[in-house]
Amino acid sequence: MPRGYGTFAVGTWPTAVAFDGTNIWVVNYGSNNVMKLRASDGVLQGTFAVGSLPTAVAFDGANIWVANYGSHNVMKLRAGDGVLQGTFPVGSLPTGVAFDGANIWVANSGSNNVMKLRASDGLLQGTFPVGQHPWAVAFDGANIWVANYSSANVTKLSTR
Repeated sequence: MPRGYGTFAVGTWPTAVAFDGTNIWVVNYGSNNVMKLRASDGVLQGTFAVGSLPTAVAFDGANIWVANYGSHNVMKLRAGDGVLQGTFPVGSLPTGVAFDGANIWVANSGSNNVMKLRASDGLLQGTFPVGQHPWAVAFDGANIWVANYSSANVTKLSTR
């Protein structure tokens, strides 16, 4: 077993985690919250209410972005203290979120698209059709990759 191993209680049905440089943020789908754990020892630093059925989380260098499947939105929380910085409508059933250095990309499983929001203020920058039921997104340093659950494929989108 790796050194420093541990198990830490969180909320109901944890579905995603993100690292902010100091802490681990855990999305709890069944509890409608995110929990902030100190990465060095797992000590709880806070629990923050979010929208209905949160599924994904990303860190933009200053804020935590949470995709809320049941609320059809993303929420932006200040990483330092969890204070809500904004709630932004997106497509139907968001399931994935990624940061490209300037923008937040959201996979909307129910809308078969990906939306690009400016990270500074959440302003919509574009909506892009992809395969059926996009589930996850990742940034490779130049492009956004989207996993399309029902299409059994991935889509590559330019960030420009």
